Amino acid sequence: MVAGIIGNTNKLKGSQFIIDLVSCLKNAGIESILSDSLIPIVSDYQAKSQCEFSFGNTELLGKSCDFIISAGGDGTLLASALTAFEHNKPIVGVNLGKLGFLAEVGTDQIPNFIAELQSESYSFEERIVLEGKIAGEPEYSLLAFNDIVIDKGGWPKMIEIKLSVGKDYVNSFSSDGLIIATPAGSTGYSLSVGGPIVTPDADVITLSPISAHSLSMRPLVINSRKTIKVEVASPHNKLLINCDGQRVHEFTPPVTLIVTKNPKPLKLLRSDSFNYFEILRGKLYWGMDFRMIGDKSREQI
Repeated sequence: MVAGIIGNTNKLKGSQFIIDLVSCLKNAGIESILSDSLIPIVSDYQAKSQCEFSFGNTELLGKSCDFIISAGGDGTLLASALTAFEHNKPIVGVNLGKLGFLAEVGTDQIPNFIAELQSESYSFEERIVLEGKIAGEPEYSLLAFNDIVIDKGGWPKMIEIKLSVGKDYVNSFSSDGLIIATPAGSTGYSLSVGGPIVTPDADVITLSPISAHSLSMRPLVINSRKTIKVEVASPHNKLLINCDGQRVHEFTPPVTLIVTKNPKPLKLLRSDSFNYFEILRGKLYWGMDFRMIGDKSREQI
């Protein structure tokens, strides 16, 4: 078994995490290939370490590895997921950041996770991938694992959006934009604008307006087999469409965006002990009485 390791160099700088991870994998009989972007990170430790490192570009990692480990946060995983998706390899995220809905393996859980790899106590879960096309501009293919976001950009006023689902016209409204999210992306930007939390196994897509100029324009959940058509008009000369908050594209309005579910899913490597609702409880502090926290804080003053 070979693991490809891709990491956030900003979060890994000055850290020995990669060294420890490679050592743990080696002790478990798992080979590893590091992204060549990590060369500066491990170079200071390489002379002191007994580990021998193999490096490669993302193309080599995608072709040669059985799975990919993304070390960083949710953003790092979303960026690394492109390599995993293109080469049909599963990916798992190690959380070195803050929230970590997608990169749910904590640094303190690495030994247990590797032990589960050895005992084959894991499974593969499939996640919806969105694909966007711009009418009249076939060279653009927008892939997203969390969300595709239409944003007004630098224009201070709202943009005009006409939304259709399948053959049906839904509504026209003014807003700062629109978030088209997968279930995995429902706990991201979509959640912050009032979108619903959707379990990862649900075969749906959510449509969440950003600051709509109408209290009645609410988030919408649709079947993922439906085609979404978004026609956008703006007096400004630029309109932004971003994928997963990672890849930003500028267009001159009016713009017509067509979004469908890509026939190929993204594969996530999951421990058999993985529990989505346990993650929700931990990350969103469900069940916690914040009044008690306030009382304890006052006691300490």
